[in-house]
Amino acid sequence: MLAGIPGSRTSPSCSLRGLRRFAHGAERYGTTYTLPSVVAALRFLDEDGQDVELDVHEAAALLALTDELEAATVSACAQCRSRVLATVALVDLLDAAQPHPRSGDLISLADEAPTLHLYVLDLMTECRHSLWRDPGFAEWLDVIEGDAPDVRS
Repeated sequence: MLAGIPGSRTSPSCSLRGLRRFAHGAERYGTTYTLPSVVAALRFLDEDGQDVELDVHEAAALLALTDELEAATVSACAQCRSRVLATVALVDLLDAAQPHPRSGDLISLADEAPTLHLYVLDLMTECRHSLWRDPGFAEWLDVIEGDAPDVRS
């Protein structure tokens, strides 16, 4: 039984029709339901601030297909998934990997980037990047400034 909807046995199907029926039933019984929102897990940015965000499932699939983006990584935090990527290497890596639904968006971002780097911000991990010691950190920080409020300076 769904909470607040007497007599219901199962959740509605994920079809639009099922969601409408579910919403109508909820209104009828004075209950409101909110559909879960999609939360971004990784944000890929170029120096101009253009970005592509991947949700948790998209990010997990991409990292699995590309061996954690290691072949394209120029610099990375040892404590999270934030990193600096070489655009040419990223395009090559995505071309060689099995298809991913967002590969086209990432390739377009890399192809149109004003510099040779893209910057990845891990939105799911609270990290101060205290172990990120190479010069790539300063470059990454300049680009993501404002997107990650709790970063060491």
